[in-house]
Amino acid sequence: MTNSRTTFGITPLLIFSVFLLMGAYFVFAAVQGDYGIFRRVQVEAEIETLRAELDTLEAQVAEMRNKTRRLSDNYLDLDLLDVQARLTLGLMRSDEILLR
Repeated sequence: MTNSRTTFGITPLLIFSVFLLMGAYFVFAAVQGDYGIFRRVQVEAEIETLRAELDTLEAQVAEMRNKTRRLSDNYLDLDLLDVQARLTLGLMRSDEILLR
């Protein structure tokens, strides 16, 4: 009588363990790695913050360009010139009263 019993041994267990560990590594890298999901969310949040800052800076640049144009030789806004002289030089007109 021949006993035909199937034994698996340790080789399939080692192969399965190696593939399981490789799969776990790649899943971890896809989630936590430099190009993973968490890093992508972090980069997108940073992009939103920087875009908001860019919008603020563009508005400030537009305001400064407008003031520069209004104070240029080609176009002089007397009201703006008066305000700038008051702020910068501390001037006031003779018909005004200063309250402290």
